[in-house]
Amino acid sequence: MKPDRKSKLQIHLLFWILYYILEVYLDFYWSRYQFPDFKWQVRLQNTLILELGYLLVKVPLAYLLLFVYEKVHIRTFLKYLLCTLIVVIAVLEHRFLTHYFIYPYIYGVTETLDGKQSSGYINGLVAFNSFMDLIFMVGLVFGIEITRQKNLLKEQISQLKSEKLDQELTMLKAQINPHFLFNTLNNIYGMALKKADETPDAILQLSKVMRYNIYEAAEKNISIEKDIENIKDFIQIQKIRHHHLSVNLNENIDNPAQDISPLILIQFVENAFKHGVSESLGASFIHINIQLINGILTYFIENSKEGSSQKHSTKIGLKNIRRQLELLYPKHSLTVEDKSDRYIVQLIINFNDTHST
Repeated sequence: MKPDRKSKLQIHLLFWILYYILEVYLDFYWSRYQFPDFKWQVRLQNTLILELGYLLVKVPLAYLLLFVYEKVHIRTFLKYLLCTLIVVIAVLEHRFLTHYFIYPYIYGVTETLDGKQSSGYINGLVAFNSFMDLIFMVGLVFGIEITRQKNLLKEQISQLKSEKLDQELTMLKAQINPHFLFNTLNNIYGMALKKADETPDAILQLSKVMRYNIYEAAEKNISIEKDIENIKDFIQIQKIRHHHLSVNLNENIDNPAQDISPLILIQFVENAFKHGVSESLGASFIHINIQLINGILTYFIENSKEGSSQKHSTKIGLKNIRRQLELLYPKHSLTVEDKSDRYIVQLIINFNDTHST
C-alpha cells in the first residue's frame, strides 16, 4: 500500500471511530428523554446498535459523493444533479431504516411525531432532520479529506522545492570544482615547465585538495575544521609558485565541529589568487581572518591587486558563490570592496538562526 493511501485510510478510519463515539453519546443522551423507562444499560446497547445501522447509510453516502466530486469527469450541472439524487436516496434509506427497523425492533415502539403516531416514514419534518444529519456528516468527511489533500499538496510542493534547490546546488558545485582544479593544474603545469623542485610537493598537495573536492565536497555539510584545512592545502600549493607572496591566515574557532556547506569559503581565497596575486607584478599579499564565536562566522579576506585588474574579470566564482549563499544561508551578509590597490571581502553567517537547505 502506498504511503498516501495508508495515511488516507488511517485518517478516515480515525474519523469514523470518533464520529461514531460522538453520535452514540448524543443519541444516548437524547434517549434519556425519549425513553425514560429504559434502563441506561439497555439504552446504551440500543444506541450502539442503531448507530452502527446508520453507518450503513452514511459511509456509502459520503464516499459516493466524494467519488462524484473527485473522479467523475462530467459537466457541473450533471454532477450536481447526480449528487442531489444520491442525497435523496440516502435520506429515503435513512428514514426507512429509522421508521421500520430502529423504532419497532430496537426500541420496540412505533415512531411518533410530536406525541402522535407517524402514518409513514416520509414526513417533511423528519425527512429534514434526516437530511441535516446526513449533510452534517458529509460536511465533516469533505472537510477532513480536503484538509488532508491540501496538507499532502503542501508536502509535495515543499519536497519539489527542496529537490530543485538540491539540484541547483549540485550544479553550482559542479561549476566550481572544474574551475578550481583547472586553475590549480595550470599552476603546477607552469612549475613543471620550469622543472621546479617543488613540483612533487605541489602534486601531493593537489591530491589532498582533489580528494576533498571529490569526496568531502559531495556531502551536504562538513565541519568547518575540515573546510579550513582544505583552504590551507590550497594556499600551500599557491605559495610554492608565488615566492614573493605574503599570506597571513588567522583563525579563531570555538567550535571546530560546526557544520558548513563545503566549498563556500575557499572560493574567496581562489579569487584572491586568480584576480589579485596572479595578476600582480611585484610583491603581493593576502590577509585572511576566520572567526567563529558563539555560532557567528566572520570571514575576512583582503588581497592586493594591480590597478583595475579585476574590473574586466568574469568573476564566475563570486557570482556562483553569491547564488549558493542565497540558497544556503538567506540571512548572510556579504560585503565586497573593489579598491584601486586591494580587494576586500567580508562574509558573516549566523548559524544560530540560519539553516542550510
